[in-house]
Amino acid sequence: MSYLEQIHQPGDVKALSDKELQILAGEIREFLVSTVSRTGGHLAPNLGVVELTLALHTVLNSPVDKIIWDVGHQAYVHKLITGRREQFGRLRQLNGISGFPKREESPHDVFDTGHSSTSISAALGLAVARDLAGEDYEVVAVIGDGALSGGMAYEGLNHAGHVGTHFIVVLNDNEMSIAQNVGAMASYLSRLRTDPKYFRRKEELESFLRRLPNIGPRVVHLAGRIKDSFKYLVLPGVIFEELGFTYLGPIDGHNITAMQEVFARSKRTPGPVLVHVLTRKGKGYEPAEANPDLFHGIGPFEVTSGQPLGPPAGVPNYTQVFGRALARLAEADSRVVAITAAMPDGTGLKEFSQRFPRRFFDVGIAEEHAVTLAAGMATQGLRPVVAIYSTFLQRAFDQVLHDICLQRLPVTLAIDRAGIVGDDGETHQGLFDLTYLRCIPNMTVMVPRDEDRLQHMLAAALQNEVPAAIRYPRGQGAGVPLAETPRPVPWGQAELLLEGEDITIVAVGPLVYAALEAAARLRAEGIRAAVIDACFVKPLDQELLLSWAAKTGRVLTVEENVLAGGFGSAVLELLAQNGLAIPVNCLGVPDVFVRHGKPESLRQQLGLSPEGIAARVRALLVTEREQRVIAARPGRTGTRVAGHARASG
Repeated sequence: MSYLEQIHQPGDVKALSDKELQILAGEIREFLVSTVSRTGGHLAPNLGVVELTLALHTVLNSPVDKIIWDVGHQAYVHKLITGRREQFGRLRQLNGISGFPKREESPHDVFDTGHSSTSISAALGLAVARDLAGEDYEVVAVIGDGALSGGMAYEGLNHAGHVGTHFIVVLNDNEMSIAQNVGAMASYLSRLRTDPKYFRRKEELESFLRRLPNIGPRVVHLAGRIKDSFKYLVLPGVIFEELGFTYLGPIDGHNITAMQEVFARSKRTPGPVLVHVLTRKGKGYEPAEANPDLFHGIGPFEVTSGQPLGPPAGVPNYTQVFGRALARLAEADSRVVAITAAMPDGTGLKEFSQRFPRRFFDVGIAEEHAVTLAAGMATQGLRPVVAIYSTFLQRAFDQVLHDICLQRLPVTLAIDRAGIVGDDGETHQGLFDLTYLRCIPNMTVMVPRDEDRLQHMLAAALQNEVPAAIRYPRGQGAGVPLAETPRPVPWGQAELLLEGEDITIVAVGPLVYAALEAAARLRAEGIRAAVIDACFVKPLDQELLLSWAAKTGRVLTVEENVLAGGFGSAVLELLAQNGLAIPVNCLGVPDVFVRHGKPESLRQQLGLSPEGIAARVRALLVTEREQRVIAARPGRTGTRVAGHARASG
């Protein structure tokens, strides 16, 4: 039996010798590579924290002691040794375990994470609650160097130094987040890595002073007065200590014994402590070490070669089409600049960054800054395009509202990963952007049904002098032919794709194709549905929508967004404002957080499939027919209730 098979709880690793822990580390890496090659997941970050996780769990007593994993995509090892090894076959699968910490999964997961730079604030909250309750346990936040480009991390550090309570921040420094780290903190950490001798020099100096005859003790007492001067002499920067933390490190993040000693020392140190640990992302699996970007988050792959087992080549994904179109449009307009928040590859901006390096800006994990930076650029005549995942743009809501829309600045938000993302689950689903953008004055919101429409909407956004957002999904496009040159779509116009007499289906995004397929199925049953691609969620094409709603007398809206305040709500408001009292049914995501699973499976569950759309139409028509039958019975007035509407997921 392997050592890994004998680990069922953190206490089991405490009984292992240093040599046995090293063997266990190797077994864990083999297990992770084997598992993630089948399920997909965040491989490289987890390979880099194997020894770090083992060292933490041998020194701490989880779940009494609390460990918070920033972002959380490096918590697989933690999950393995806290009783979830046998569930890893369904990692990130529907009804399986999450790829991120989940409180509902285990008492060892003390805080749900998925977005960057939150762990220090959360850990400080736990530490303050501990102190107020008069309890005594350790609180540890594990945060990557990339996450230190996020401003919230500094808010947490600043407040922690002010509060002064004891907790531990482990800085997992692998010199690599999802993309190359940017900013002053990245340079600062680079300098720290080159001079790891601060504490040894400090201790040697204090030892020397104490040995001085007669005056030694007094000199040591006075050393506090020169402490800062000494630190500035031997260390390139002391930002963490100036923030009120005791700084320990840097130390080798793959040396379990060294980390055990430092973590034990950290527990004895009063006040907040920061332990700086150096690790290698992807360690132990050569393809991941050679290409940590690719293996940060990867789908199934072939273990021997490391080659992804993705969908067949030929049909580009939305991200690729966006990136190519933006580069093409930038050729013709020197005012176009591109901004990303630590996701140049993930948002398709790699080509732009290579062709127009002076017009490309990666601001790190700082979405709020990215949006306001774009606003500042726009005031001076530039045409900024900010490419951010839907779930991360949520962090910059105030900046979109206050800095872009209030001033009516021509900034284009390219919202990638909109709608159901899938395996990464609740924290990454892009299901709220239509709602949180539609409510903002001056904002235009476009949703392309396919990859060709995406590039034409991008051209339209850059042509118009208003704030605009284009939301598009993750993954391959519909496979439609791509025009050689992006041409602006008609502003604010929807498109009638299919005529019908019984009901009007109004859809947005790729679900337009699902609506067309549903309409084809219904026609075989004698139900003729009109299908409209709304194209714009804001402004709506009032003339087209109102005319077809009146013609058919029934409307079904379809969207991959929460129903609350989304596209369906906009259509309901339009009909109500114009006095059109007809049945309207809204199909979308109900008032829940959507869990992880394959997007196709999740859409089936939510009814956002051709079968689900057709079923909703049948149910709506049956309901109407039943109402007519009831209304026609003797003693009834025969008058249908005006304004009948239903909204459900």
